[in-house]
Amino acid sequence: MSASISSLKTERLAAALPAELPLLLAPAGDWECAKAAVENGADAIYFGLERFNARLRARNFTEADLPELMAWLHRRGVRGYVTLNTLVFPEELEEAERYIRAMTAAGVDAVIVQDVGIARLVRHLSPDFPIHASTQMTVTSGVGAEFAAELGCEVVVLARECSLKEIAKIRAHLEEGIPNCSGGVCPWGPLRGLLRAMSDQRSPGRTLGQPWRMRPGLSPAL
Repeated sequence: MSASISSLKTERLAAALPAELPLLLAPAGDWECAKAAVENGADAIYFGLERFNARLRARNFTEADLPELMAWLHRRGVRGYVTLNTLVFPEELEEAERYIRAMTAAGVDAVIVQDVGIARLVRHLSPDFPIHASTQMTVTSGVGAEFAAELGCEVVVLARECSLKEIAKIRAHLEEGIPNCSGGVCPWGPLRGLLRAMSDQRSPGRTLGQPWRMRPGLSPAL
């Protein structure tokens, strides 16, 4: 009798679930986080490397980790996405290209980008390496989603301030979209960090200096 009740509960639970569950994507800054994410059912993880990563102050994997990490993930049926989610200066393009080549060689499943130029560089280097538009690309409309798709982006991580109604409209423009609704909204523009870039010549998005918390004043440099 108890087995029948348990089976009935399982059937009811399965019927209540959507036909296709959304992708469970988890951040992972090191091996401990990656293993925890996989053991708890993540379909994919995303992580940054030593450069061009908006979370440079956090723990990150290294370029040397990529082959072992991707092999480990793929043996477990889990995908790995690398965040290359900052604006890249012209003098950094050569190193960015080397990073992208290392990703493709290691079997990375997708690169998450902010910079339009980097998206074009990725497509120039590889005709089929998956590109995901980062939330820092600030896509807030169907037109923006279409533009990201024209760049070669297969997935668009929408800007955080999008409402559910807006997300539904934007999704209609793409085959697949993953809205990111976590975290706070930067009052100077969602995670763009343009004021920080002006104040200390750091690429927007790198380590998120939060200059609006500083005392206001005038400076000839600005």
